Amino acid sequence: MNAVISTLLGLHGPAVYAAITLLVLLEAAAFVGLVIPSETVVLVGGILAARGNLSLPLLAGLVTVAAVAGDSMGYAIGRRFGPAIQQNRAGQWVGPARWDKAHAYVQSHGVLAVVLGRWVGMMRALVPATAGIVRLPYRRFLAANLVGVATWVVGVLALGYAATGSITAAQSTLGNISTVGIALVLGLAMTMVLRKHHRAKAQASSGEPGSAATPGASPGGAPRRRLKGLSAAPAITPEPS
Repeated sequence: MNAVISTLLGLHGPAVYAAITLLVLLEAAAFVGLVIPSETVVLVGGILAARGNLSLPLLAGLVTVAAVAGDSMGYAIGRRFGPAIQQNRAGQWVGPARWDKAHAYVQSHGVLAVVLGRWVGMMRALVPATAGIVRLPYRRFLAANLVGVATWVVGVLALGYAATGSITAAQSTLGNISTVGIALVLGLAMTMVLRKHHRAKAQASSGEPGSAATPGASPGGAPRRRLKGLSAAPAITPEPS
């Protein structure tokens, strides 16, 4: 990892943009994040931007696109191959223990796992594929992923930009921020669930039973009216044989 950081800090121009973008893209698409966490790579990018070596807005745009695209690729791989992906060479390299943790994480947090997983190293690499395996609807996955990626890119780049030099201090601070961020998101989710529960309970207690339908009324409740000029058809009596 130190070699990767040293290499990135020594790069300039298009090469460093390409390296950071590629590593972020491959984190979930090829599980590279289990070896090279993208948060460290993005932190280095923020530091280089603070030194004037990179454009911060351009880097933020590239990292955002790469993260969303890479996560979508990971989701597509999980949805296409399903649990069988855990048995191929890459899946076996990940290991059953990591897959089990990712499955438990998605099952316990649902779509929030996509947002929260962006701030947890191992989950950032495995949650997209796991979401595809359990067939989480892609629209919900993408919406949650956009929120997670946007907050993560801004937070990590800002931290690296503010650090300007010490990658170790920045990583330590990032760990604390990640913990607080996860706690805040969980607290917000719990608040939304409780509010929805209380609202449904209040509506159930104040609701009135519907009145019975009036005979001859239409389904919408208005009485049927007989059109003028029309009379009931006369009854037909069979002729005696």
